[in-house]
Amino acid sequence: MDRNDAEAIVIGGGPAGATAAALLAEKGREVVLLEKCKFPRYHIGESLMPFCWHTLERLGLAGRMDEIGFTQKHSVQFVTEDGRGSRPFYFFQHYDHPSSTTWQVERDKFDQMLLDRAREVGAEVREESTATGLLSKGGRFVGVEVSASGGSYELRAPLTIDASGRDSLAQTKLKWRRRDPKLNKIAVWTYYRGAKRDEGLDAGATTVAYLPGKGWFWYIPLNDDVVSVGIVAEREYLYREGRDPAEIFEREIGNNAWIAEHLEPGQQFGRYWTTGEYSYRSEYCAADGLLLAGDAYAFLDPVFSSGVFLALKSGEMAADAADGALEAGDLGAASFDGYGRKLCEGIEAMRALVYAFYDKSFSFSQLVKEFPDVRGDLTDCLIGDLFRDFDPLFSAVSKFAELPAKLSYGRATPEALSS
Repeated sequence: MDRNDAEAIVIGGGPAGATAAALLAEKGREVVLLEKCKFPRYHIGESLMPFCWHTLERLGLAGRMDEIGFTQKHSVQFVTEDGRGSRPFYFFQHYDHPSSTTWQVERDKFDQMLLDRAREVGAEVREESTATGLLSKGGRFVGVEVSASGGSYELRAPLTIDASGRDSLAQTKLKWRRRDPKLNKIAVWTYYRGAKRDEGLDAGATTVAYLPGKGWFWYIPLNDDVVSVGIVAEREYLYREGRDPAEIFEREIGNNAWIAEHLEPGQQFGRYWTTGEYSYRSEYCAADGLLLAGDAYAFLDPVFSSGVFLALKSGEMAADAADGALEAGDLGAASFDGYGRKLCEGIEAMRALVYAFYDKSFSFSQLVKEFPDVRGDLTDCLIGDLFRDFDPLFSAVSKFAELPAKLSYGRATPEALSS
């Protein structure tokens, strides 16, 4: 009989992996978490959706967010190219709940907090340990190959949760990555010190500022007078005059009056970062002995700041599904189909809203003006309350924008996909 080193191996110490490991360890499961880096480490994705609060509260961390002193975020606003701002979507106007205030976070501190929590509740965390391959036997996955400073070794468990981020060990090794057919964007971003902030409740707001052809800037106020600023647009648009990220950034600042005004008093510092191939989903969420979570399962265009929320939520859902499967003694792929089905439903709601955003005939103001009854549903999407019926909202949105067909993949087994 094979010896198992743990009940579950978690690959990756980011929000999805740390959440899954912490919640499984809290349930008394033996968990080993492998993280290739030494924390703290830099990561993009600083703006949280309000419904992140619920997973953070379950982890016992919601109260720590203000103790650490992350910038409070009360709203999101949209700004036209000529600098006209929409009425901000204030979360507290929609519902009275502690989660109506969320945060802009420095990911090195935020991710460290999550990883420390996994340790606190009993997960064994091995940093600077890279999962380099998946071990299989008899048609099921039984562990991983690990590379660390002390050498390479094998780690075995009846279940492996791949939360390895956008590099996604499983998607890469098994060739499961499926790119979104239309959301083929790239991003360029950097940081400013001393840039302008709006006043009062809007001082910590996320601002989405439009560029020609439905590209956009993000503007995210952080602590220590720092602002995260980035551009997301089609490759052909950004690279039309060359590929130097600093030159691209300076050129595009002039294409939005609000961005130009807010950055004018600031000073750019540090490097310019780039990334591409923004939106994708794994063909499958699970195989026998293997479960995917976070960016290792799917990533969606970040215009509505859904990245950390989907990572936290999928980590939470993966932990619950894994615990149930371990309890039942059935770690076959079919045991995780409900997980994949529910997660896909939430992602599809946000994906439809992202498609609408990029449709040249769509605007939020026109939508709410003509269909005022859907403002609540729209705000629910923007805060992360994704796992519910949005048919009335998207029926209204379809009057202005062409919405995507739901993707057929992302579930656990080929049989489930055709059901």
